[in-house]
Parts: sequence; C-alpha cells; structure tokens
Amino acid sequence: MKKSLIALAVLAASGAAMAQSSVTLFGVVDAAVTRIGGSGGAGNRVGLSQGGNSASRLGFRGTEDLGGGLAASFWLEGTVGVDDGQASGFSFDRRSTVSLAGPFGEVRLGRDYSPSFWNITTFDPFGTRGVGQAMDVYRPGLANPVRNNNTIGYFLPATLGGFYGQLQYGFGSEPASTAVNDKAGRYIGGRVGFANGPLNVAASLGETKQAFLPANGAVGGDLKQANIGASYDFGIVKPVIYYAQSKVDNGTVANGIANTKLNTLLIGATAPLGAGELRASVARYDLKNSNADANKFALGYGYNLSKRTQVYTTVSRVSNKGGAAYGVGTGGGTLTTVGQGVAGLAGVGLAGRNVTGFDIGVRHSF
Repeated sequence: MKKSLIALAVLAASGAAMAQSSVTLFGVVDAAVTRIGGSGGAGNRVGLSQGGNSASRLGFRGTEDLGGGLAASFWLEGTVGVDDGQASGFSFDRRSTVSLAGPFGEVRLGRDYSPSFWNITTFDPFGTRGVGQAMDVYRPGLANPVRNNNTIGYFLPATLGGFYGQLQYGFGSEPASTAVNDKAGRYIGGRVGFANGPLNVAASLGETKQAFLPANGAVGGDLKQANIGASYDFGIVKPVIYYAQSKVDNGTVANGIANTKLNTLLIGATAPLGAGELRASVARYDLKNSNADANKFALGYGYNLSKRTQVYTTVSRVSNKGGAAYGVGTGGGTLTTVGQGVAGLAGVGLAGRNVTGFDIGVRHSF
C-alpha cells in the first residue's frame, strides 16, 4: 500500500509539471534465461538474469523552453529488478541530472555517465549488457567506469558539422573530513568525436583519483582509462573497432593494491538480417606483466517484433590463458578472480579454463 501511494504521488507530481513543461515517463523491461558454464570443474549456472540486452529501468525526463534559444531540462532514471520485482529503496542510480542548454552547448550537473562509457556502448556490438558484451572483462578491479557522482559536465553544441565532445569533472563522494582519502572518487575526463553520414569515430580519456580504497585506510590506487573506437555503416554491414587501456597507478605494498595495465582490442560488426540484426565480436584482453590474458568471441541476433519489443539470443565464449579466470559478464559487476557473473546470477571461472555463456530473452521499451 505504501509503495502504491508513493508511485501515485510521483505520477501526480509529474502530471503537475506537465502543465509547465514537457515531461516524459519512460522505461525498459528486459529479462533473459541465461546459462554460464566453466570447464575443468568451474561449475555451471542457469537462471533468470536482469537484462541480457538492456538494463531494466524507470525514469522521468523533461524540458522547459526558456526562450531566446535556452532550455532547462532534468533526467531522473533508476534501476528496476525484473527477476524478483524488488523496488524497495528505489533510487535514481542510473542518472540524476539537471542542465541548461543553448547555442553555447549544454552544462549538466549531477550523477551522469562518464565520457569513456559512451565509447564502450557505441562501439561494442552488444553494448554493455548480456553475455556478449566486453566491458566487464576489462574492468581491472572495483572501480566503476560507467557513472560518476557529483559531476559538472559540458557538451559541445550540435551545430559543429559533425564534431561532438564533452568534458566532465566529478568532485567524488568521499567526505573531506577523511584526511587520507579526501581525493577519493574525484574524476576528470573528456571525449571528442566526429560523426558524418556512415562514419563515426571518437576517443576519450579519464582519471579517477583513489578509485581503489584498501580496507587499511591507506591511500588507494588511481584508475586511468583511455579508449578509441570507430564504425562505418556500409548498409549491408557495419564494422566496428575499439581499443581501450585501463591502468592502475600508485599501487603499493602498503595499500595492498598492485599497479596493473590491461589492454583490450575488440573487432566486431552488426548487419541487418530479416526483421532484426545480427551481431558479432572478437576481443583480446592483454594484462601486462602477467600471463593472465584471454580471448572472447560472441555471436547474437535480435528480432524486432515491433518498434519497441525485441526477442534476442546470444552465445559467447571466453578462452582464458595462464592465470586468467575471466568470465562472460553481463553488466553491473566487476572483474574478479572467480569469473564475472550475470546480473542476478553468480559467476563461474577457474584459472586457465574456458567459460561459455548463452542467453535468450525479451526486451520491451516504453
């Protein structure tokens, strides 16, 4: 009853706002039956996963025309658990921003996606969800390269002949009263690109200070990320190439964090097929100064039942080398030594063993 009253209150508030500006209720509901399995005793998992194609979400966005070419807007978006329907403690964890836009571009404040995320989701044929996507495998630890808190962002205007870009600064989340870790979570990064007709190319750089905070209270390691991607749509096929480097600096024996550098190269393509789209990718993961490298192959197909509903299936395989124990991953997790799990499903993986993933699901957007 309490949740129903809260939902009615939110809808009532949005209805009142519609009288003054344009407000939209939107969302995605996505669920899949997923199987991940590892060779050599690594184990198997089968279950319902949360979003094999897109993350399930519920959000509100709106824009007000201020005149003179200016507009104010907001965006509030939160995660919804489709597998068990849990929404207790619901928050706008995916994005919560307010912005002012005009001929000068856009200034945006709040919790927002990092510049490097846009290259990931744009140039990976599988985006950032499902057993096919490559993002989770290259996360070198506990830092999240997808979103940043307490940010100030600037976006170039969409009138530059195909050139686009953004800058972002995040103040971090650590209280300033914590003397040792007062810089924890601070982020600075940017992205520039060019899109014209079938061509799209973009590069990004970003650094998160003390992204890895050890339990002993020592100063943590810094995460530096760089990536570049490109695609060209020939009509019958759209090839993509993507290269990324994730690097941890300032790791010491005292803080228990090792300096690492992980290079990722992905080559893939999408192609229209019938009423849907065929997707494929091959990725190589090279962890420097170690024998923990891996290769990943993924193949999938999404069939559009309508403009808003799609059924899809994907199969993937990770071939671990030496001490690598990477899993297939499906978004929302971090790289661990026991394999990446699926959202709502635990991971499997043993050093030097292969891991396979399969999912079949449905996505509906509104």
